[in-house]
Amino acid sequence: MSEDAARIAEIRLDSASIVRWSREVEHERQVAIFDLLERNAFALVDGFAGPYRVELSLREANLIFRVDDLDGAQRAEVTLSMRPFRKLIKDYFLICESYFEAIRHATPSRIEAIDMGRRGLHDEGAEKLAAALAGKIEIDVETARRLFTLVCVLHIRG
Repeated sequence: MSEDAARIAEIRLDSASIVRWSREVEHERQVAIFDLLERNAFALVDGFAGPYRVELSLREANLIFRVDDLDGAQRAEVTLSMRPFRKLIKDYFLICESYFEAIRHATPSRIEAIDMGRRGLHDEGAEKLAAALAGKIEIDVETARRLFTLVCVLHIRG
């Protein structure tokens, strides 16, 4: 498969999974999508070639990757249980809240310390996501990071 084909060309979040987000969360979502579409590595294992159109959604306790080719002629669905991610996502939300609050009121050193923790949890989530997708979808580290951001955004409830 050519390198140009092993990528996400379009991505969206399922509208039924979306709630209203804060300005900070909306910004994180937009940046993750922009960066993901600028550069990513994504390929179905034992599936059809890309480039791909991907929709992420939540169904019960599962994350669903609906993957289509650009013509819509081929479709695959990859399902991941979100149960192993629950604590990590909860911890990530808590540290993000602390980070956004710190930006408004804390010293630069406090902000930096919280941000280091936030990035550490984000990296852990990306690694866990890539490992859970292994054997189904191949992704690189940066793609895993951006997808983990979008997974977290889907978990926000009003």
